[in-house]
Amino acid sequence: MKKILLALMLIGITILAQAQVNSSKGDLQIGVQGGVSIPIGTYKSVGETKIGYFSGFFLDKYFKSNTFGLGVDARYLSHGAAKQDTLFFTNGYLSTNYQKSKFVNYFIGIGPTYKYEKNHFQLEIYVKGGVMQQQFPEYARSLYYEDNMLFPFTMDVKNTANDSTNKAITWAGVGGMRFNYKLNPHLALFANVDYLQSFGSNFSGKNSQFTVEEHVEHNPIASDTEVKSFLDHYEERKMMTSTLHQSVNIGIGVKYIFGIKATPKANVEPAAHYDDMVKRADKGLQIVVKDKQTNLALSGVTVSVRGLNVEETSVSDANGQAARISEVIPGKYEVVGEKNGIKTPLLILTEEDFKSPSSILFKEIYHDDPRFTLIGETFDCTLEKNTAGVNTVLTNNNSKSNVSQISDGEGKFIYQLEQNGEFSVVANQAGKYSQTEIVSTKGLDRSQTLYVTLKLGVCDLIAGEEWVLKNIHYDFDKSTIRLDAAIILDNVVSILQQNPTLQIELSSHTDSRGNDDYNQKLSQRRADAAVHYLISRGIAKDRLIAKGYGEGKLMNHCENNINCSEAMHEQNRRTEIKILAL
Repeated sequence: MKKILLALMLIGITILAQAQVNSSKGDLQIGVQGGVSIPIGTYKSVGETKIGYFSGFFLDKYFKSNTFGLGVDARYLSHGAAKQDTLFFTNGYLSTNYQKSKFVNYFIGIGPTYKYEKNHFQLEIYVKGGVMQQQFPEYARSLYYEDNMLFPFTMDVKNTANDSTNKAITWAGVGGMRFNYKLNPHLALFANVDYLQSFGSNFSGKNSQFTVEEHVEHNPIASDTEVKSFLDHYEERKMMTSTLHQSVNIGIGVKYIFGIKATPKANVEPAAHYDDMVKRADKGLQIVVKDKQTNLALSGVTVSVRGLNVEETSVSDANGQAARISEVIPGKYEVVGEKNGIKTPLLILTEEDFKSPSSILFKEIYHDDPRFTLIGETFDCTLEKNTAGVNTVLTNNNSKSNVSQISDGEGKFIYQLEQNGEFSVVANQAGKYSQTEIVSTKGLDRSQTLYVTLKLGVCDLIAGEEWVLKNIHYDFDKSTIRLDAAIILDNVVSILQQNPTLQIELSSHTDSRGNDDYNQKLSQRRADAAVHYLISRGIAKDRLIAKGYGEGKLMNHCENNINCSEAMHEQNRRTEIKILAL
């Protein structure tokens, strides 16, 4: 996509530049715009799309008559999917899990423009054709109910066929009109309205239309419905429905009209004499380091410059700047950077690089580490400020390998994270505890994202204090310790090992749905399973108490027969740690 966009941009700019050379009477203008984007047609109905927004810029060159011209239009559009609330009925619920809930589109096109002008007013009509990159939402709508035997049934009744990583590329076009008011010969305000549509031609190897797959509903479910069979409400077959992008865009903006000035001839010395002067002149040298994947300035890279009268090593700052040398004799130099054990390609400077009129020679080098960078901070739970010298541990949840690092004087720590991975981070220090924080790089695009950030709360162990153990889950109606729950409990093992006199109560809680007595027994089984896991990891049994509270200690008002959202019920389903003795 980037190559196609760049090619179209270069073609358009080349044509405009050539037109500028060949014509001295037509306007050359550039403008920025933004406003409301309104989905219409099947894009609105099938995509369940809400009103969004757009922004972008355009560049137009009018020819000698100053009536007809050629232009480039580039814009970004975003539309949110209308999220469906959870519907609770007598024996279950309908809910939607949104992995991504936005349509994101990038369009660039070139095409003709017509202008009519009278006094301060201008009317412009334009048509542009080009390509559009589309990123689709990803969600699944699920039906859950329990039959008379309390046997659970779950079925996806509607889901998207495109996943959120699908960056489809399709042909697209836009047409509309722009109403301008010129404040002066160079500056104008405008309002515009246009229609944008994709054409669905697939040349990216991916589905270029948003597609949903759903069971057709023939008997709607209401809040007082008791679902006895999936087929009582939905057809067994699935239907696929697709839609192109269709939107009407209304915006405002500002444009600048360039004047053309004659370029006076300058007295130029013979080229050979000029080259000889440049060759003899010393210059300043500035090296800038960038991340190759994102083209962002990269800090913390050790840069070495070697050659002639220079042998210097420096570290790039937040702007990627390193190795700023005030005077360098023209000649051969070698420049290389290194970070996290990965070197940049060797950059070799020769005398030819110094033959420029500028007094400072700027050169960029690119560091290519395919991993993401986690920048974390350890902060004190009570003081709510960063705390230094805290040992942190990063575990790869797939390979189970781990590395540790102590936060620096500013409370910061840095780890490199592989792509498409899931990791857990904890603080590991006597007299303190932290939650196990989960960090994932799944679904992240390395070409757009370099840094992942995390604040890791570090709290003092205090007798009588209790806290919810985050990110610990059980399968439905089961008490077996899952692999992801074991990672969380391993952190509890570390806390108990570093504090050998610590005694705790580990409690399990349920929400209010279901039979009260059953919930009590289920929570006790889960608390027992967690404690047995800690004992299997070497913790003495007399330091642990397992307690199941069922639905006896709800954290909100969601009691029996109270209609609550799934998120509110989830707040009550929790595992807690209480400090009995230190």
